[in-house]
Amino acid sequence: MLAKPFLKVVASLIIFHLSGATKKGTEKQTTSETQKSVQCGTWTKHAEGGIFTSPNYPSKYPPDRECIYIIEAAPRQCIELYFDEKYSIEPSWECKFDHIEVRDGPFGFSPIIGRFCGQQNPPVIKSSGRFLWIKFFADGELESMGFSARYNFTPE
Repeated sequence: MLAKPFLKVVASLIIFHLSGATKKGTEKQTTSETQKSVQCGTWTKHAEGGIFTSPNYPSKYPPDRECIYIIEAAPRQCIELYFDEKYSIEPSWECKFDHIEVRDGPFGFSPIIGRFCGQQNPPVIKSSGRFLWIKFFADGELESMGFSARYNFTPE
């Protein structure tokens, strides 16, 4: 008879522990991650297209940022993405540090179109379907002006 209440308590404690409620510092980490996601990045599907920028553009973007932008077109449409000529992302070999990564689909594991950094703005990018996934990443050093990007939709 005592075994059932005991098992419920043990199961509750295991679930409580797995949820991270017992980990020190979890609250601060979650708050920090939430602030980063609120301050940059978006899922957008405006029918007429639109514009998005790195944080603070055209001033220097802040360090330690990761912004995910997902653009969604209507069914049977593709996306054309254009980067403004006023473009500057910390240059590095293979864009290992600050960079913009563009993928052909709605996920971070969708096929990669390219990874961009430096002073030369990326070429016009066209999706093969109705989604583009764009990540802007800034490490802890050497910030630059960033980017402004414009997108519109075309028939497949």
